[in-house]
Amino acid sequence: MCCWPLLLLWGLLPRAAAGASGRTYSHWTLLDSEGKYWLGWDQRGSQIAFRLQVRTAGYVGFGFSPTGAMASADIVVGGVAHGRPYLQDYFTNANRELKKDAQQDYHLEYAMENSTHTIIEFTRELHTCDINDKSITDSTVRVIWAYHSEDAEAGPKYHDSNRGTKSLRLLNPEKTNVLSTALPYFDLVNQDVPIPNKDTTYWCQMFKIPVFQEKHHVIKVEPVIQKGHESLVHHILLYQCSSNFNDSILVSGHECYHPNMPDAFLTCETVIFAWAIGGEGFSYPPHVGLSLGTALDPHYVLLEVHYDNPTYKEGLIDNSGLRLFYTMDIRKYDAGVIEAGLWVSLFHTIPPGMPEFQSEGHCTLECLEEALEAEKPSGIHVFAVLLHAHLAGRGIRLRHFRKGKEVKLLAYDDDFDFNFQEFQYLREEQTILPGDNLITECRYSTKDRAEMTWGGLSTRNEMCLSYLLYYPRINLTRCASIPDIMEQLQFIGVKEIYRPVTTWPFIIKSPKQYKNLSFMDAMNKFKWTKTEGLSFNKLVLGLPVNVRCSKTDNAEWSIQGMTALPPDIERPYKAEPLVCGTSSSSSLHRDFSIKLLVCLLLLSCTLCTKRL
Repeated sequence: MCCWPLLLLWGLLPRAAAGASGRTYSHWTLLDSEGKYWLGWDQRGSQIAFRLQVRTAGYVGFGFSPTGAMASADIVVGGVAHGRPYLQDYFTNANRELKKDAQQDYHLEYAMENSTHTIIEFTRELHTCDINDKSITDSTVRVIWAYHSEDAEAGPKYHDSNRGTKSLRLLNPEKTNVLSTALPYFDLVNQDVPIPNKDTTYWCQMFKIPVFQEKHHVIKVEPVIQKGHESLVHHILLYQCSSNFNDSILVSGHECYHPNMPDAFLTCETVIFAWAIGGEGFSYPPHVGLSLGTALDPHYVLLEVHYDNPTYKEGLIDNSGLRLFYTMDIRKYDAGVIEAGLWVSLFHTIPPGMPEFQSEGHCTLECLEEALEAEKPSGIHVFAVLLHAHLAGRGIRLRHFRKGKEVKLLAYDDDFDFNFQEFQYLREEQTILPGDNLITECRYSTKDRAEMTWGGLSTRNEMCLSYLLYYPRINLTRCASIPDIMEQLQFIGVKEIYRPVTTWPFIIKSPKQYKNLSFMDAMNKFKWTKTEGLSFNKLVLGLPVNVRCSKTDNAEWSIQGMTALPPDIERPYKAEPLVCGTSSSSSLHRDFSIKLLVCLLLLSCTLCTKRL
C-alpha cells in the first residue's frame, strides 16, 4: 500500500515533462508551402534538439532520408493522445516498410496540444551508432515530414498528401550578428527578361552601383526571386566590371557567352558575390563587409543569372536578382571572393555508366605563392564557402594542403543536392598562406547516362567549383586548373589530330576509326565499361594541369597557363572518428536516479527499493 504515492507521482512525470518549454532555437524553417509545419533546431554539444510546430491535433512525423523518399529512412513519430505525450523511433527498409527501431534514440523533452496545433520538442545524438539512424554531419540532410489528423500510439496511419521533403544543412553555424531591420538597401534585379524555351539560359545585365561619397560596406545580400520561379532561377553571380564606362552600357541585357555579347561584358571577370538555388540571405561576419564607394570598388557590375528550364516551358518572363543591404558603420576588413576548382571546359570529361567518378580542380601552390607573396604574405582568412556542381554531382570537398601535409577540410558536402546550394559558414576561420594549395574534389554518378558528360554551362553539363569568401581582399579572383586533354584522348586510342587547330571542338586525324570525328564524338564512340571508366579516372587524377591564376582587373598573374603536376600528398588528413552518443544510457541513468530519489523520500516504503 505504501507504494501508491510513488506510482501516482511516477505516472505524472511524463506530463510534467510536457510543461512550458521555454527553450530557444537558433534556426527555423517552414517545411510546407501552406504554413502548417514549422521546424526549429539547435545543436547542443554532441546532441541536436528539434521543435516541431504543426497545425494538427493528430500525430506529427519527422525524419531523414538518403533521397528524400521513404525508402531507407530514419523516422520519429510523436504527439499527444488522451493528454499523454508519446514519441516513437522508426525506420524503413529499401521496400519502404515501416518498422519500430529496437534502439530508441529520440528523447521527448516537451509536448503540448491545443485545438489547432501540436508542438513536440525532442533531442538525439548527432551520431547514435544505430545502423537504422542517420548520422548528422555538416553535409546536406534531406529532411522528410508528415502529419495526420489522428494520433498514432499504435503506429502511424497513412499521411495522404500531408507530407514532403526539404534539404537543409542542420549544422551550418548560427549567424550570431543581429542586423537592424531598417538597413538601407538597393536592388540589382532583372526587368522582364524573356526566358527562351531551352533547358539552359545565362542572362547578363549591367548595373551601376549607387554613388557613395564615402566608403560603405555591404553586410547582407538576399536573393530576390520572382514568385513561382524558385526552380527556374538556378544561380546568380555578381561580377565587378571595368570603371571606364558610361551609362550607355546599361540600356539592355543580353544572353551571356553568346557571339554577339557586348564587349563591355567581357571586362567583368571578378566575382564579388555568388548565390545558388536553395540558399537564403547571406550575412557577412561582424568584422567583414563588401566594400563600396572607393576607387578600388565596383562602379559597374554584371548580374549573371542562370535559368534552368528543363521542360522547355514557353512564355516565361522573369524579374529576379539580388538585394544588397549596406551601412556607413565601416567594418575592419574588406571581403573578397576567389573562384577555385576546375575551369569550366570541355576538357573536363566524365564517362557514362559510372556509379562513381571523381574530378579534381587545383588551386595550385604556384598561383597562391605568387599572388599572396605579392599581396598578403601573412595570408588570407576564409570565413565561408559555396560548393557548386550540377545534376551528376553527389559530393564535393574543398581540401587544403600545406608543405605536403593535408590540414582540416575547408568545406565539404558528402550528400550534395543540386537543388540546394548555400554558403557554408566555417566554424573557425581558416588561414591560407603562400605556398598552400587547394583541391576542389567532386564526386559524380553517371550510371543513368549513355553518353559522355562534359564540363560546361548547362545543368546537363558539369562543374566542379568552390567560391571562397575571405578577407582581407587581394588581387586574386580565380585560382583553378584544366586537365590535359591529349592524354585523355590517347586513352581511347587517338594518335593524331589535325594541326593547326582551326575548329572547336578540334578534329581527329588518326586512327581510322576516329578519322574526321571531333574529340567529343570520338569519346562518345569509345566503348565505355565500368572497368575502362575506373582506369580512365585513375589516369585523369594524375594528369598534369594547366594553371588558371587571374587578377581582379581582368589581368593574369605570370604563372597563368603554366603546367603543374597534382601535389604529392605525404600525409593525408585523418578526421577524428565519430563518437557514439550516450543519450540512451544517460536517459536510463536519469530515470533510475529519479525513481531512487522518490523512493528515498518515502523511507517507510521498503518495497519500493526492491522493485527498482
